[in-house]
Amino acid sequence: MPTTTIAMIHGGQHTSHCWTPTLHAIRQFKGDFHPLAVDLPGRKTQSGDLAFLTVEQAVNSVCRQILDTEPEHVILVGHSMAGIVLPGVAVKLGSTLVRRVVFLASCVPPEGMSIVDTLRPPISWVTRWLMRNKNVTKPMPAPVAKWLFTNGATAEQHQIMLDSLCDESANLARQPVERRGFRSFTRQWILTCRDRSLRPAQQRRFIANLGGVDSLVEIDACHNAMITHPNTLARILVDEGGGFQESGD
Repeated sequence: MPTTTIAMIHGGQHTSHCWTPTLHAIRQFKGDFHPLAVDLPGRKTQSGDLAFLTVEQAVNSVCRQILDTEPEHVILVGHSMAGIVLPGVAVKLGSTLVRRVVFLASCVPPEGMSIVDTLRPPISWVTRWLMRNKNVTKPMPAPVAKWLFTNGATAEQHQIMLDSLCDESANLARQPVERRGFRSFTRQWILTCRDRSLRPAQQRRFIANLGGVDSLVEIDACHNAMITHPNTLARILVDEGGGFQESGD
């Protein structure tokens, strides 16, 4: 059986560390699944200038990290801000390699618009405050991050999120997006029903910006579901037959 790499891309102000609980959960499943959490440029081991980071540079970096593992098949997963990176990664890797593209509570602006053009309160207020006259933003204060990202989490889960926070490129959030060549891919959306960063109604607008998805899974989770609901998320990602049923973590 061919090995399937589940490549996971973090969102804004985060590093790959946020995927740690889900990485562990995926490894518990029998089958040929290889979980891989990548970093965008300018954080952890990936070089890059956050002040001038572009979507194209992020796409190229993610593709290189995935291809370095010599995958046979790939399931792409992107969280939050990674919604602007996922389409380009899928197109660059190609439909022969990419089996499915999974948007987890992702930000998907309309063609030609940017993340900052489409965010709604309260996350839009926080984002604009952090970005005021800056090319690189510092992590948001811990109480704000807990409220936006991990509401309902345990103390340990809050700490995983806080340990994942990092400086971010304001340029990525300001850059207009385009998704040329992406419509041919199988698309799945994981909608987080208790999300305070990207409310369910806004996520549905983002789904519409994509032109719809092939499957939609709703889970009773906050924005950082990869931390608070790793088992649920892992079951969705390894299920390629559409038989997922939500259960507790």
